Amino acid sequence: MKKLKLISMLALIVVFNVASMCSDDDNSNSAADPSPVINTVTSGTWRITLYQDNGVNETNNYSNYIFTFNTNGVLTATNSTSYNGTWSVTTSNSNDDNPDNDLDFNIAFVTPAPNAFTDDLTDDWDIISYTANRIQLIDVSGGNGGTDYLTFEKN
Repeated sequence: MKKLKLISMLALIVVFNVASMCSDDDNSNSAADPSPVINTVTSGTWRITLYQDNGVNETNNYSNYIFTFNTNGVLTATNSTSYNGTWSVTTSNSNDDNPDNDLDFNIAFVTPAPNAFTDDLTDDWDIISYTANRIQLIDVSGGNGGTDYLTFEKN
């Protein structure tokens, strides 16, 4: 009987320890660090290799533009027309659609006047992933629930 109790207690201890090691409680209040993304994007120039608006591929509308993310937060997109705006990478501090990486990539074009180019890209994008040569972003619309994807690749 004592042996059975001892085995039961050991089994409970093992189950408890395994459960605590496998816990998926990554919702700590520590903020994700935007510095690596900032350092990556301010190095060199970039181009859009994917812009998908609610399931429709519109990459061709942006593929000829060169994007420069300056360290002072100024963003330029140049081709035959230049667009100027601001950009930043911030922590969203929320448990939204991407809890593994709670960083927002904020883009806001200000000149020239708002148009389809500036309206489509101006948003607070969630970072899906990033490497030294690629930044993949997503935006889930609060209004219609549509999903947009934006990918920048280094030139």
